[in-house]
Amino acid sequence: VIQLWSNKARHKVDEVGFFQIGLKKSLELQAGDVGYIIAGIKTISDIRVGDTVTRSLNPCKEALSGFREVKPVVFSSIYPVDANDYEELATSIEKLKLNDASLIFAPSVKYRFTMQDKQTVMIDNPVNFPDPGQIQLTEEPYIRASIITPTTYLGSVINLCLEKRGIQKELTYLDEKRVDIIYDMPLAEVLFDFYDRLKSISRGYASFDYELADYHPTDLVKLDILLNGKPVDALSQLIYRDNAYQRARIVCKRLRDEIPRHQFKIPIQGAIGSQIIARETISALRKDVTAKCYGGDVSRKRKLLEKQKAGKKRMKMVGDVQLPQSAFLSVLKHQEE
Repeated sequence: VIQLWSNKARHKVDEVGFFQIGLKKSLELQAGDVGYIIAGIKTISDIRVGDTVTRSLNPCKEALSGFREVKPVVFSSIYPVDANDYEELATSIEKLKLNDASLIFAPSVKYRFTMQDKQTVMIDNPVNFPDPGQIQLTEEPYIRASIITPTTYLGSVINLCLEKRGIQKELTYLDEKRVDIIYDMPLAEVLFDFYDRLKSISRGYASFDYELADYHPTDLVKLDILLNGKPVDALSQLIYRDNAYQRARIVCKRLRDEIPRHQFKIPIQGAIGSQIIARETISALRKDVTAKCYGGDVSRKRKLLEKQKAGKKRMKMVGDVQLPQSAFLSVLKHQEE
């Protein structure tokens, strides 16, 4: 039975051997051998590249030096087209991880809420956002980021970090051409296009490493998107208050461009609680009901228009807004267009 050092997971070894033209079975592997271990490990997350493998009954006292957890720097949000396919998506990603050890998936950023009754609640889904009146303190996870960049791009890198709510801790010149800057930044800000933009403004020369730090107080709100006055849970977001207004305007504008016109006018609103902070409107499809009226009393045309207006009002009250898949995808895009 072997034990994996990083998580103490234990597995029974079925076979060991060498890598040659094929797999050559052996009774043991010694120092310097390049071989394989078949242990029937079914939990993919137990395996970490570079981990120390030791005996379960007589484990080594410490792991081999040099092992570090691989930290992702490029992040992507993946959603199934149909919510019922979520489990199948998760299984497929696990299988993909077998072929690519650099792939890491985990849930969204977890925010920590301290309630008025001193209870601590961890939230990663806007649907579970607690009553704001019951929240005493809101905190979000931060990272300690180390960025090494040529001095030529120092100003641009600092501006990017400040835009991402970074707090500068250190700035050290390694030599005449390179500088190492240390920032504390919210994890949520790093997940969205930070690495891509860092590489872009430094023309690929800046390096980025980080480690998870502690939780810091934050001003977090739940941004709701309303279609025809009804909230759409799938479009709700947890977001820093100062960024909520701009984000709400962007989402409303994108939805206005993606949602097809209906027989009634559709208001698209961004809201924090009961406060509306952004609005766009999709105009209704309109039929010319007076087209067949030639001359005659103007009151007849007015009656037809009033009747049409009343019908539109009834449709708005009972009609459902058809939200195409492209509308969801447009909202998920983070960059401004």
